[in-house]
Amino acid sequence: MGHSAGLLGRQEESGLVTRLVREARHGRGGALLIVGDPGIGKTTLLQATTGETAEPTGMRLVRVHGFEAESQMPFAAVQRLVIPLRGYLPALPERHLRALEVASGTAAGPPPDRFLIGLSVLSLLAAAGAQEPVLCSVDDAHLLDPESLDALAFVARRLEVESAALVLAARDSPAVEAHLAGVPRLRLGGLSLEHAVRLLGTTLPEPIDPAVAAQIAVATGGNPLALTDLAQELTVRQLTESSLGDEPFPVGRRLESFYLRQVRALEPGLQKWLLVAATDATGDHDLISEAAAKLGLPDGAAEGAEAAGLVELGSTVRFRHPLVRSAAYNAPVGRERRQVHRALSEVADSMGLLDLGAWHAAKATLGTDPAVARRLEQTADRAGERGGFSSRAGVLTQAGALTPPGPERYRRLVTAAEAALAAGTAQLAKDLVDDVDEDDVDEPTRARLLSLRAQWALFTADPALVRCGADLMEAADLLHGHDDAHEQKVLLQAWELSLPAERLTSALSWEQLGHRAERAARLEPGIQAVLLEAVSAHLLLPFEEAVPVMRHAANLLVELPAEELLRFGHSGAALGTALWDEQVRRKCLERWAQAARDAGSLQQLDSALWVLSLTETSLGNPRAATGYMEQVRELRRAIGYEAEHVINVALLAWTGVPRERVLAMAEATRSAGFGGVHSSAIGALASIDLAGSRFREAYDLLLPIIEEPFFHTTPVVYPDFIEAAVRSGHTDQAQVVLDRLQGRALACATPWVLGVTARCQALLAPGPSAEKHFREALEQLGESTVDAELGRTHLVYGEWLRRARRRRLAREHLQQAAQVFTRLGADAFRDRAHRELQAMGDPPAASGPADGPAPTPALTVQEATVARLAAAGRTNAEIGATMFLSTNTVDYHLRKVFSKLGISSRRQLSDRLQP
Repeated sequence: MGHSAGLLGRQEESGLVTRLVREARHGRGGALLIVGDPGIGKTTLLQATTGETAEPTGMRLVRVHGFEAESQMPFAAVQRLVIPLRGYLPALPERHLRALEVASGTAAGPPPDRFLIGLSVLSLLAAAGAQEPVLCSVDDAHLLDPESLDALAFVARRLEVESAALVLAARDSPAVEAHLAGVPRLRLGGLSLEHAVRLLGTTLPEPIDPAVAAQIAVATGGNPLALTDLAQELTVRQLTESSLGDEPFPVGRRLESFYLRQVRALEPGLQKWLLVAATDATGDHDLISEAAAKLGLPDGAAEGAEAAGLVELGSTVRFRHPLVRSAAYNAPVGRERRQVHRALSEVADSMGLLDLGAWHAAKATLGTDPAVARRLEQTADRAGERGGFSSRAGVLTQAGALTPPGPERYRRLVTAAEAALAAGTAQLAKDLVDDVDEDDVDEPTRARLLSLRAQWALFTADPALVRCGADLMEAADLLHGHDDAHEQKVLLQAWELSLPAERLTSALSWEQLGHRAERAARLEPGIQAVLLEAVSAHLLLPFEEAVPVMRHAANLLVELPAEELLRFGHSGAALGTALWDEQVRRKCLERWAQAARDAGSLQQLDSALWVLSLTETSLGNPRAATGYMEQVRELRRAIGYEAEHVINVALLAWTGVPRERVLAMAEATRSAGFGGVHSSAIGALASIDLAGSRFREAYDLLLPIIEEPFFHTTPVVYPDFIEAAVRSGHTDQAQVVLDRLQGRALACATPWVLGVTARCQALLAPGPSAEKHFREALEQLGESTVDAELGRTHLVYGEWLRRARRRRLAREHLQQAAQVFTRLGADAFRDRAHRELQAMGDPPAASGPADGPAPTPALTVQEATVARLAAAGRTNAEIGATMFLSTNTVDYHLRKVFSKLGISSRRQLSDRLQP
């Protein structure tokens, strides 16, 4: 079917693609996914609008096709896309270049995350587009390996101001929908009746009755391929007779049957050659020729198939349509197909194509075959080394199916489930786990099963999260005596995966976990042993005795190499909180986030940014917390999700969401097993109550948390509880909790805890004696980075001074408090400071979310995030790495920010963003 005929009735659709290409020429990159049923014209539209035999004027064309045989070879399609652009590889950042090399198997190294590969391809397209606009055309995208599909989907969602366009064509399927979520799409249907009749009329060699043509068009659903093939294969008389009978016209599955009859009409040698070509699926001419020769086929078979109009020969072999290939593959009986697979396997092995050889060997196997299963497992291992966890899971699943029932089969299925979860395909992981007979596995494999279930519960926010710790304790017991390092790792997971549930954790004895960690710490020296000692001390020892052990572990964590820190980010946050050391905690979390960025591990980065947001919320810094949540949402948009995995409900409380809604959402997270999120939300509401002088309400909210303490999170709400208790007339309880806080201060001796302790002492001190405690609190907190606590100390000291009629000094401290809260976005406390100033006769402050010029109302979320990072001194490259954007896109957003804010430099930007 010619391009002009193929585009009949597709002017609007082709205009969309043409416009995308035109925009890319002018530095406005973008992407489009064309989806539809077989024969509907996706490939024709793709070829006609992006160029088939010649490159579009003024653009470099890179074409990639999906092949079934490569669908489980990780990053196979990415590798083919990179080859024509390899001249631009030296322009890439080192980590992007290294990631592409490891993914392609040309270098050894840690397996790269598929989204790091996506960012690397984005950087490559940006570099190439800077020299000449680039158009990437990807046909049969539904046959791409999942890693390439994810990487290209990432690119499609991030192309903005690069001189590059990406157009993909795929059959409509749930898998394509899932991988390419968020990518603009063009869904092709059948041609309109008018255009279908015109296409049939222009393709037939002689005129046809319009009524008959209309009936044929309706019967085929306007499918262009069905119409043109009917016109080429049937005469006008045959078409007219068929339109009067009951036999349906070939379309959909019937269209494949139509081609099947064509294939079976050929001589046996041609049928067999077509079977070889269809079975290969890569289009490799040399591979097909050698396999055909091995099977004794005549030399002219390829030319005969081309003469029949079913294939096109060149450097590769291409079927005229996927349904022709399907018909050629399905025409023979299964025995013949397996014979051809076997021949292709042997030829692929002789050519060094081991993974392809293993794939064909599996297809040639009936029943189980341990030797082929071992080959597939080796292929899966190579996929894992290249970061192909989805492919690894798929190949291991095949290996399991070829393994006789028993421990070896189930071990492979468990390994496949681990790979599936690492790739983010949680449902596949669960299905694989469900296929394992737990009574027929050894103890280490059963331990891995328990660990998988715990990680799955966290990944999917399943209520089973509350018993993760108990399951992992059991897993550690099963590993004892088999694998010391793995036993230590699982016990640390039992600790870390129990933290989100906090008090909701069920079937787990914290004391037993502490003793178990203590014993495991002696098994094998290293950072895991040090952390287990710290966990044990935290859970079992008096706090003052535990502090040195926890401090030693925290100091080691801060200095860990980045790739190791990825494993222990949650422990770093917990230990920093327990030690009242916000600087150690922030450093651990920021290094965790940076390590995740460098590795391209977006799941890890998502976790690190979310925890950073939660900790900044707990520190009373809504503005910083919001910045991190914006990064979380930007990140999740880049990987195809619309919202965060678990909502930071505490931040919603700070940003003015109605109390009833916050309480409802907090209860929902509690029901899902996230007790920590629930507690943080209640703590945030209590802080808002304190800011609004609703002291009794704050007391009532915090009392259950105090009465049922959780190791390191409850003490950080001691200062709020003490203020609420003092101001609501519960001084005895305030004193009891102050005694506990003083014990923490003596043990930790950090400016943060010393400062808030001194402030609480001032609240309970009689008369003038309070002042020395206020001054001590200001001095200590001035050396910390917990600005909200410093602001709150200025606030309560200013209130105390006003009541002591020392108005001038009171005004100074209240104004300082208001400035701090304005900078942090803590509007509720800022308003409390303003109320105190008004009580002294100062004019009312301007209402709104912040004093002074508001920096971002006119900015999009992405622009605001870029602006904040630039104001903090980040380079364009650093901002791009943080937000997973190209430097071109960062520069584009900064220019828009400068224009909107009426500034011309980063220095002005920094000034403008400071309230």
